[in-house]
Amino acid sequence: MTYKKSPWGEKEKKDWLDEQVIKRSYLNEVVSKIDSLKNMFDVKKYESLSYAPEKYPLFIIKNLNFDPLKKNILITGGVHGYETSGVHGALSFLEKEANNYTNKFNIIVAPCISPWGYETINRWNPDTIDPNRSFFKDSPSQECSLLMQEIASMEIEIFAHIDLHETTDTDNSVFRPALEKRDGIKQEVWDIPDGFYLVGDSKNPTHDFQKAMIDSVREITHIAQADENKKLIGKEITQEGVINYPVKELKLCTGFSNATYCSTTEVYPDSPRLNNDDCINAQVAAVLGGLNYLLRTSL
Repeated sequence: MTYKKSPWGEKEKKDWLDEQVIKRSYLNEVVSKIDSLKNMFDVKKYESLSYAPEKYPLFIIKNLNFDPLKKNILITGGVHGYETSGVHGALSFLEKEANNYTNKFNIIVAPCISPWGYETINRWNPDTIDPNRSFFKDSPSQECSLLMQEIASMEIEIFAHIDLHETTDTDNSVFRPALEKRDGIKQEVWDIPDGFYLVGDSKNPTHDFQKAMIDSVREITHIAQADENKKLIGKEITQEGVINYPVKELKLCTGFSNATYCSTTEVYPDSPRLNNDDCINAQVAAVLGGLNYLLRTSL
């Protein structure tokens, strides 16, 4: 199909959607694992995506005996469905580690916020919306609005929020070119860093929290090094493996929860030094590093 240099209209968006194909199964690969957790956690289906409700149920998972006196930890994965280790890192944390922390914290996990994106290995949703720029009131992304409504219905304060992501080579080869075509705006292309890094909140940087997560991940995989300009993906580092964004201004997932501590993980699955298990384990290590820091400093 032919793209215009001006922003896409409805026809171009439909053409893009028609090109997307299912490449893997959310029900078989993700929901089956969620179902296996029902004897260990409170598993709730909070909604379904309207694109195909029977295929895309949405789940939130909490510890049993949820205690209103404990501080609440929110872990999210699959905001960008194509970032595989974010989804499976959240599930692995639940399977292997979460119950080691429920005596001190309430644990809340939304493991796959964008199941259509998971199946099509896509950054956007079917409406060509990037969910991780859409966490705001009256969001046009149902993936975002449904999660925010569910968390709001719990009437709790979120103490820490860790959002599990990846940075992949396709960010430059597929998704940034598509963004340029969709918006009709030239996009910069940055070198994709080889290694793990974090994105904190420039308005609330929590330096020591981020460092604890980096140090934990360092036991699993290498940390991304800054380029010659002391930057990662075009942003100046604040410490090894950490950059900060204005998360609320950019409508990122970690911004909506108003958490005292927040961080977005970024695993690099295309590294020749990593396999799929390494990527998942790095996500889990990041969560554990953050939680162990909070145990030492906030209780």
